[in-house]
Amino acid sequence: MSEVGIAGGRIRSFVERIEHIEAEIAELNEGKKEVFAEAKGEGFDIKVIKEIIKLRKQDQDERDEQETLLDLYMKAMDSASVAEDAQAA
Repeated sequence: MSEVGIAGGRIRSFVERIEHIEAEIAELNEGKKEVFAEAKGEGFDIKVIKEIIKLRKQDQDERDEQETLLDLYMKAMDSASVAEDAQAA
């Protein structure tokens, strides 16, 4: 098998490092769940907190663009509803 030229020790090192990182990620995700549960227990809306986290990851220009598009789409939907109601009458 060693004739194949595969460095088994090096592969094992990579695999063990990845497994260690995956264990750390699982631990961090569990901690995140606990923080969300604590916030929920104190009456905070988790969906809103998740949205805040999402928005904070964006830069200001990206947030402004998204807000503008959201406002534009909402106005377009409202206008379409009014036009449809007028046609139905």
